[in-house]
Amino acid sequence: MKSHFLRHAAIGGVSVLFAWIFWTSRPEWVWDMRLWKSLGDASFMLLFTTLVLGPLARIWSPAAKWLPWRKYLGIWFGLIAIIHGYLVWDGWARWDIPRFFGYEYLPEVGRAVRLEPGFGLANLIGLVAIFFTIVLMATSTERALKYLGGSWKWLHYSTYTVFYLSAIHAGYFLFIHYTLSFHKNVPPPDWFRFPFLVLVASVLLLQSVAFMKTVKTRRKK
Repeated sequence: MKSHFLRHAAIGGVSVLFAWIFWTSRPEWVWDMRLWKSLGDASFMLLFTTLVLGPLARIWSPAAKWLPWRKYLGIWFGLIAIIHGYLVWDGWARWDIPRFFGYEYLPEVGRAVRLEPGFGLANLIGLVAIFFTIVLMATSTERALKYLGGSWKWLHYSTYTVFYLSAIHAGYFLFIHYTLSFHKNVPPPDWFRFPFLVLVASVLLLQSVAFMKTVKTRRKK
């Protein structure tokens, strides 16, 4: 029980550290968008760490000792991602579904119009990722694992689905949304763009190497 609490405390501290780093690195953003983005990027870092531990342990056996931490990383990723989603829904969309999907009311035309076509799709992808995340969190308890038996592993393979959906969602806002075509003042390019690409590529690379090693090992038997 003590170990369980200490691991949660450690990952909670790391989560706060990630959010603080992203917060302090973007002083030019308005505070609310700065907060949403800091939490979103912090959750992505936790998800990245969760996913690299598995293939890394297959490639380099000493890394297997860190595998028990994946559960705690995943839970904290989910908590931060849900808070991120809620703040966007409450602060940006303002509980308005059309606005969440990129529509805004323009008095000039007397109706809601779609100003950012990709914005709604990116938000929908993020919403689907959060749905899968909630399912994963709900099935990560000891009681759920006992009830599901061995099938929990099949269900938790969807963590990679969450990662790729999150990567598409974040990639849109890092590379596409804030461009010169945007109808408001455009902030400076986000410094996290290229580290983000490295993180995504790292997951793909580690997955591929771990897969090839597994196939090679099985062929030898």
